[in-house]
Amino acid sequence: MAANSAEKLIIFDTTLRDGEQSPGASMTKDEKIRIAKQLERMRVDVIEAGFAAASQGDFESIKAIAGVVKDSIVCSLSRANDRDIARAAEALAAAERFRIHTFIATSPLHMEKKLRMTPDQVFEQAKQAVRFARKFTDDVEFSPEDASRSDMDFLCRILEAVIAEGATTINFADTVGYGVPELYGNMLKNVRERIPNSDKAIWSVHCHNDLGMAVANSLAGVMIGGARQIECTINGLGERAGNTALEEVVMALRTRKDYFNFEVGIDATQIISASRLVSQITGFAVQPNKAIVGANAFAHASGIHQDGVLKARDTYEIMRAEDVGWSANKIILGKLSGRNAFKQRLDDLGIALDSEAEVNAAFARFKELADRKSDIFDEDIISLVSDEQQSHEKECYRFVSLSQHSETGEQPVAQVVFSIEGEEASCEGQGNGPVDATVNAIESITHSGAELLLFSVNAITTGTQAQGEVTMRLSKAGRIVNGIGADPDIVVASAKAYLSALNKLQSKSEKLNPQL
Repeated sequence: MAANSAEKLIIFDTTLRDGEQSPGASMTKDEKIRIAKQLERMRVDVIEAGFAAASQGDFESIKAIAGVVKDSIVCSLSRANDRDIARAAEALAAAERFRIHTFIATSPLHMEKKLRMTPDQVFEQAKQAVRFARKFTDDVEFSPEDASRSDMDFLCRILEAVIAEGATTINFADTVGYGVPELYGNMLKNVRERIPNSDKAIWSVHCHNDLGMAVANSLAGVMIGGARQIECTINGLGERAGNTALEEVVMALRTRKDYFNFEVGIDATQIISASRLVSQITGFAVQPNKAIVGANAFAHASGIHQDGVLKARDTYEIMRAEDVGWSANKIILGKLSGRNAFKQRLDDLGIALDSEAEVNAAFARFKELADRKSDIFDEDIISLVSDEQQSHEKECYRFVSLSQHSETGEQPVAQVVFSIEGEEASCEGQGNGPVDATVNAIESITHSGAELLLFSVNAITTGTQAQGEVTMRLSKAGRIVNGIGADPDIVVASAKAYLSALNKLQSKSEKLNPQL
């Protein structure tokens, strides 16, 4: 049954924290700022910018985001101890509005095997953590990790206590994706009904997708359990099978408002831009049949479907593609297009560059690409702007040029020129193919010793002129990073991607990965 009035649901995005915990999805500070700005443009209510105590890099990223985001609440995760909480408060100090999100595990399995603490010890630590966090802000969120596998009596006891200490949001975490919609929703409902002061806090849902039910569980938590905040990520990014997908819950709520009857403040026309940005930065490609943001989400191959859509769109489409940001503008830019047309397309795509200098630099890259490729599509523009923004980041290695030779029956050879701390270096390598030869050439100088876990090529657009976007995932000493490169020449894109990954390996900051 739908709610009686259109209440507001809070959208809490954790792409920059939980989403980043996907192996290989680690982001640089500048990349995180770009995503945070896009989330703000999309009017996300709360942006969980990271876990301040995890590393100096995470701390600096949260601090930078807190300084630039004005319209959304900026949040940092912290374990339930004074050091983590104080570190979060320090990183968030510049934010106009901020939240401290503290957590501790409450399931018998986690308390015994991971924390090695008794329930009474966990109870006291949770209370003390919330009490300490309230010294810095009135906006404190508490999460019982692995709540869906916790003992009901203990869960009620600890949540009643943290609300009494001043927690204003309680997050009911389905940490391992164990929940089933009806059971999960009813468990949350029962907890709220049993806790005398449950009305003093906003209840939140945070669901993982291990059984493919994260979105369904989140919506059940709202409709059955009374939650009024949903925690989610762009493209459902996250550890293992990922998290609740923001685009799916938002469009489910909007498309079926006849049933859900809730309001969300999200500007849905920014969804595709956010999806593409996160995919490009992390190297996690969106599957074509992914709901809302997949390339085939609004495509119709069946003749019956095509006929129906041509006669009346709503025969087979329950949403309009343009409502989520798929471009209805079919004008394709080319080498004769001027700067104003290029700048207008940036505005249409929701891309905001910080200065005229950045616009000019991106336009110069556009002209260079247009000389090599007759038609420039929106995806090309997103990629080249991303390359331009990345070029401002501090890099040890930078691609300069490449030449390679391969023919049937002969071993391919590649010559690569790239800069190391501003000084150009030339190298040559052989391999089983031109990409292998290119990587071997780079390794002949860098001697990184990294293991290549993934080599993936995706066409950014259609046709043989399409730019290739290459993802290289490297592993070294337990660290996994993604490098992305784009170019009409796949071998050049591969060299850019490999050097990008090596740059990320230069960062020695270690990450802690608390799991909610």
